[in-house]
Amino acid sequence: MKKTDIEKNKAAKLRGGVQSGAIASRFGAAVPAAPDRREQRRQDQAAGLVPFACKLTDELVQQLRTLAEQEDGNLTAVTERLLRAGLSAEGTSPAATEPAAKKTAAKKTTKAD
Repeated sequence: MKKTDIEKNKAAKLRGGVQSGAIASRFGAAVPAAPDRREQRRQDQAAGLVPFACKLTDELVQQLRTLAEQEDGNLTAVTERLLRAGLSAEGTSPAATEPAAKKTAAKKTTKAD
């Protein structure tokens, strides 16, 4: 890398650190420190949360964000509530899907023999 590229990378890192810092509501007020990524991951695991990524259409994401802003601003809570409501409306539950998974596993083992 050239010297200029190295300096650009350093500046970008510095700018990112400054922008991600918490902003005090008043000048001189103490700002609670946000947990770092590892600590946040530990807290999420202790709470039983698992990261789950999926691809959604832009229209659906905008609707989710709007709904989250109207309620409490927590997109995760809104998404969880809607998923639970949708699954219960369909009559699908984790307990109902387990026997089907066991049946397919049993079929695979019998075919291999």
